[in-house]
Formats: sequence, C-alpha cells, structure tokens
Amino acid sequence: MGAAFSVLFMAYGAQFSFGVFFSALLEEFGWSRGALSGAFALYAFGYSCLSVASGHLTDRWGPRTVIAIGGVFLGAGWIAMSATSAIWHPYVFYGVVAAVGMSTANVPCTATVARWFARQRGFATGLASAGGSFGAFCLPPIAQLLVSGVGWRRAYVIFGAAIFLALNLLAPLMKRDPEGLGLTPDGDRPAAGSSELLPRGSDYTMRQAMGTRAFWVLFALFAATWIPIFAPLVHLVPLARGLGVDPLVASTLVSALGMAAIVGRLVMGAASDRFGRRPAIGICLVLQVAAFLGFAAAGTLPGLYAASITFGYSYGAISSLFPAVVADFFGRERAGSLVGLLFAMSGSMAAWGPLGAGFIYDRTGSYGPAWVASAVLNLAALGLLVWARPPRRLELSLKEA
Repeated sequence: MGAAFSVLFMAYGAQFSFGVFFSALLEEFGWSRGALSGAFALYAFGYSCLSVASGHLTDRWGPRTVIAIGGVFLGAGWIAMSATSAIWHPYVFYGVVAAVGMSTANVPCTATVARWFARQRGFATGLASAGGSFGAFCLPPIAQLLVSGVGWRRAYVIFGAAIFLALNLLAPLMKRDPEGLGLTPDGDRPAAGSSELLPRGSDYTMRQAMGTRAFWVLFALFAATWIPIFAPLVHLVPLARGLGVDPLVASTLVSALGMAAIVGRLVMGAASDRFGRRPAIGICLVLQVAAFLGFAAAGTLPGLYAASITFGYSYGAISSLFPAVVADFFGRERAGSLVGLLFAMSGSMAAWGPLGAGFIYDRTGSYGPAWVASAVLNLAALGLLVWARPPRRLELSLKEA
C-alpha cells in the first residue's frame, strides 16, 4: 500500500501542478485558454482510454512491470514539455506521451490494493489513493517556486526526472495479490473463509459484467460526475489570478484542494466500509454540487478556498470509492481489467470539462456557466445513484448466505 501511495503521490501531484505551468505557458506564448486546455483534454482522454490496456496488463503481468514502463513515458513526456515552442507541442508531449505513462498509475495501483482487501476495501483504497491528494497538496507550490526561480522549462525537466526515478524505484515493491505470497485478503488465514461479497469462483468476466445493468449504471454515474472533475485542476489558478491573487497564493488553492481530498478519501473510505458505498457516494455528490456552485459565486480568495476545500473532499472520496465499488460488484479476480474498462469509459469523459470551461471563458469572459453546468451534471449522477445496485448474481448469493 505504501508503494501505491507513493506512485500516486508523484503521478497525481505532477498532474495537479498543470495549472501552474498552464499560467506560465499562457504568459509566454499568449495562446487562448481554450486552445491550451485542449492539450490537457487530450491527455485526460488518452490516459483514461489507455487504462483498459493497463488494467488488463496488470491482471496478466502484475503491477510492477506496468508501472515501470509508465514511469519512462510519464517522465519523458514532462521532460519533453521543456522544449515547447508551438501550440502543437503540448498536444504531443503531454497529450500523448505523458498520457501513456499516466495510464499506468491509477488503475494498476488502486486495482491491486482492492485485491489485497475485502472487509476494509474502502479504507484501503482511500488510504492508497490519498497519495495522489497529498501530491496535489505538496507539489503545486513546489512547481510554482521552481517556475519562479529557474523558469518553466527547467522546472519541467526537474519534475520529469523525479517522476522517472521515483516510479521505477517504487515499481518493484508492488505485488499483484496476496495469494502470490501465500496470504489472503485482509490477512485472514486461508482456512478462515472468504470475506468477499462475491463467493469464491463467481467473479465476473468482462463480458459477463458488461451484460449487467449494474455495469452501465456505474458507467453513467461516474461519467456524469467526472466530466467536470478536471475543470478546477486546470482553471482554478488562472481564475484566482484573474481576481488579482498572487501566483504563489493561487497555487495554494490547489494544495488546499489536495489536502481536503486526503481527508475525504480516508473518512469516506472508512465510512463506506461501515455504512455502505452508496450512502457515502451520495453524500459526496451533494457536496460536489455545493462546491461547483461555490466556484460560480466566489469573487474573493476566502470564497475560492471554501469551494476548493469542499470540492477536494468530495472529489477525493468519489475517486477512491470507485475501485472499491467495482470490486464489490464484480469480484476482485479481474479487478484490474474491470476497473480499467470502466475508468476508460467514464474517466475519458473528464477530457470535456477543462476543454469546455476554457472555451466558455474565451467566449464569455467568465467561468460561471461552466461551474453551473458542472453542478447540474453532479445532480444527474445523484439521480443515477438510486439505480446503482449489485448484479443479480450477487444479490442471490447474499440471500442464500
């Protein structure tokens, strides 16, 4: 779990620093926010779609090889960004090369953790994925200090080299599942019986899962809430700077978001183990609606902090509960493939959020309509949550137990 935490710390900490570099590139080249947002949209779409492959390869090869290969691509993409001089460069270096690397971070790490736990799966995935939120807290201010101190080009090289080294040093510590070490989930003795929601041997294949209503409801639910999920990541720093906030102070908004996400992942992960995934997700969706409306109404730094903290708490919790829900519904044997498939389908929708927000700002001079639309999408997700139920086979197994 510690290795997964650290991998996500580096990968997502760097990703959450995009807004700092975004502002630097806008100042350097004078590109429109919509045009530059497109590079991040391609990146988000690409790494989400490629999660199908990384999840399948994690099931087949184990996470160690997959994460090591990803470290090479992610580090190379960031280093290449230091050579940016034309608008198409971020689309290739970040939107393609870095996206290949990023696809090997979230799904291999969270799916592997989901395999290692059953009773405390929500807390375990929350703790591991808190690494990404802790990275979001720590790395954006460091990125801003580097950009201010040595320039954005050298800052890209430093970040890229650190990512390459860290992921390749951490990858050997990742183990596919407890059975490979003669253990069972949660540390139970092999003869003690399984604590899984699905009985042993009844885990769903990808084809079987796709034939259930539960699979498509989960897809629609997470797609709705993830479409706008990256809009604050990309546009929060430029929004704050447009209100006259100092660049370094503006970067701390992302840090506040990241710290709140750590709390959300841990608190709601543990709560979901005790009270159920659906109530926990429902609470977070309500908070996310409030956060986006808060962004729309905020005109001062305290208002931005309040909305950022609320958003971070809910965003972090929903993201960490996703692999736990998938493993609960369909079993853990093919958790990598199924988490990867659903993440590719619903997570790829996140590409539209920052792109749409950038174009809305370019045309209206305000992010307000984008924040309101984001709140509406989360209300739709809340409605879909009502129909989110385990597949029929699971329901029958629970009745027979």
